[in-house]
Amino acid sequence: MSKIHAAITAVNGYVPDYVLTNAELETMVDTSDEWITSRTGIKERRILKGEGLGTSDMAVHAVNGLLKKRGIDAKEIELIIFCTTTPDFTFPATANVLADKIGATNAWGYDLQAACSGFIFGLSTGASFIESGRHKKVLVVGGDKMSSIINYEDRTTCIIFGDGCGCALLEPNEEGLGIQDSILRTDGSGRDFLGMKAGGSVKPATHETIDAREHYAHQEGPTVFKFAVTNMADVAAEIMERNSLTADDVAWLVPHQANKRIIDATANRMGVTTDKVMINIERYGNTTNGTIPLCLWEWESRLKKGDNIVLAAFGGGFTWGSVYLKWAYDTK
Repeated sequence: MSKIHAAITAVNGYVPDYVLTNAELETMVDTSDEWITSRTGIKERRILKGEGLGTSDMAVHAVNGLLKKRGIDAKEIELIIFCTTTPDFTFPATANVLADKIGATNAWGYDLQAACSGFIFGLSTGASFIESGRHKKVLVVGGDKMSSIINYEDRTTCIIFGDGCGCALLEPNEEGLGIQDSILRTDGSGRDFLGMKAGGSVKPATHETIDAREHYAHQEGPTVFKFAVTNMADVAAEIMERNSLTADDVAWLVPHQANKRIIDATANRMGVTTDKVMINIERYGNTTNGTIPLCLWEWESRLKKGDNIVLAAFGGGFTWGSVYLKWAYDTK
């Protein structure tokens, strides 16, 4: 019997209509288009506007589009893994909210929180359910409404993040295609440098925490940059070495879109040329869990069956990792 791999059989994405440009940010904080672009590569980002709209609402658009492309009904989905840092609520899980909104009445699900590495953690986790034979259709969603936790008076964070959501469907494959390997890492000491200071059980919301603006994303840029450059690049190179891949073997690098300089450093460490790197950070900024699936969605038409693809990410707290997969289909 052939080994079962978990293959991506469909991808889709969604970004809100509202465009927050560098020029608009110049009116909000002490910054400039030149400063932002030279340090991050970001020109604009999308923001979800509208009363009562959350991360799940972006996911509804992304997932319904995926279901239509794949030609399946939501009732065929067996498991939803929703990778997000900005859930609709502390509980219930946003995966459950999404299942209700799309009519996935036969699915169970849960939220996965690994900051910007969440989507690749989710792919690896979802693959286990496929490979074991327990499920045949696993939906992995990566999305965030980062604008809900960003202080637009803090120029160290407000220039970076945007809102968006992407998703991928995992199904069994016996042709040797799909997810081949993953390397996942965490280091909780990073919580002091990139995270949210209040809102959890250690420091519940009070007037004092709100007044101190501790419910927004906090980042110490230089420390995070140094750690991210080293670890995201190293883990991408490690997965290549472990699977005997050369730069020529890799069709695409799909890096987390945190910072153009981090992306460049990862590609350089792998020896991959820029024409093989998916980059959309200039238009969307850092959508946290959404960056990698949004890239796959935008580049889907250029992907070919059998392509060797390396995904790499780094996230707050700290988390990082890489996934190596063989693309399973040609786009019709």
